[in-house]
Amino acid sequence: MMSTERTEIDTRAAMILERCDALGAMSEEQDCLTRRYGTPAMRAVNERVMNWMRAAGMNVHRDAIGNLIARYEADVSDPPTLLLGSHLDTVRDAGKYDGPLGVLVALALVETLHASGARLPFALELYGFCDEEGLRYHTGYLGSRAVAGDLNLNDLNVSDANSIALVEAIRTFGGDPDALATCARRRDDLLGYCEVHIEQGPVLEAHNLPVGVVSAIQGQSRITVGFMGMAGHAGTVPMAMRHDALCAASEFLLEVERLGRATEGLVATVGQLDAYPGASNVIPGQVTLSLDVRHQDDAMREQTCERLESRGREIAQSRGVTMEWHLLGAHHSVPCSTHLRALLAQAIADQNVESYSLPSGAGHDAVPMSLLTDVTMLFVRCAGGISHSPAESVTREDVALALATLQRFVALMADEWAAKRGTP
Repeated sequence: MMSTERTEIDTRAAMILERCDALGAMSEEQDCLTRRYGTPAMRAVNERVMNWMRAAGMNVHRDAIGNLIARYEADVSDPPTLLLGSHLDTVRDAGKYDGPLGVLVALALVETLHASGARLPFALELYGFCDEEGLRYHTGYLGSRAVAGDLNLNDLNVSDANSIALVEAIRTFGGDPDALATCARRRDDLLGYCEVHIEQGPVLEAHNLPVGVVSAIQGQSRITVGFMGMAGHAGTVPMAMRHDALCAASEFLLEVERLGRATEGLVATVGQLDAYPGASNVIPGQVTLSLDVRHQDDAMREQTCERLESRGREIAQSRGVTMEWHLLGAHHSVPCSTHLRALLAQAIADQNVESYSLPSGAGHDAVPMSLLTDVTMLFVRCAGGISHSPAESVTREDVALALATLQRFVALMADEWAAKRGTP
């Protein structure tokens, strides 16, 4: 890469971070960053980003659900389209980079093309999705699901904590709940969807790598496990005669950890545990705990759940208690496109950086978008693997490398597409 090109990329990376700071100041709460669907803070962010998009030579509009969409036209008529993007909403007490970084890196790519007057043999469309986190209505992926055509009328029958219906929030936000079908894109004119996102984990940092290619978004099983024993007086029931539900649950918890450590690519977590009656001088008679199991191979995830259920029942029987197992929900894994992953890996290698592949344990807009088109993701290293926190942090150097990688990825796609069309 020539020094002038490197200088331009570094300058744009600094601008990306400045813009993340600017958007990070747009919050519905004064003491922390919180940006929920349909709120004035969300509207303010959309307006700011729309202005940047228009200045980059893009045609900009919002769809019926409130997604921000900007199009950079191709150099040919009736072109296919490559989709880029991420989300602009946040969790409560959020960091500045989860979501907006991906939108702003893609925008910087278009700004570079526009500044040089360059056009591609396909159009670029940049999405700023309106509700990935689902904080207000517990409607994760609301924006991208609408684009993928994965919404139904039941999705609208919810209200927030202030009893404001989702359909009303859509109208207030400038959308149209009666026209949500118009948000859906046609599959046949799309080349794919590429999303840049902070890793939200510590793997890249541990490998001293600035970026990585996502292999798949892990499937997830969420289960509630209950152990039922017998409560009793802590001072009068001999140890050998107890039916302690908490001891059974503790043994099971350690089994979850053991199996998670022993299985490559598996993560298994007990994040909640409630003991009843919860008194210091009473043997716990009942324990309820949460179990979260994730793996990019659905068969491995399901097999792990079966093994844990079997082992839990063995533990319960050996301790004279019973166990209940209730599956709350399961989501299949989303493999990223082999072809797009290869192009992204080549784009990284062309920056003289090791191309590293890793799964995503968190969900992203790429999940519903995979119902519509091929997807790929570029992860950017984040300090300590911290996300969903004000402590989120990325470096200018890593952001510059992500931008250079995205530019090269698009250039490789352009070369490939031009070759297919037989154009020079």
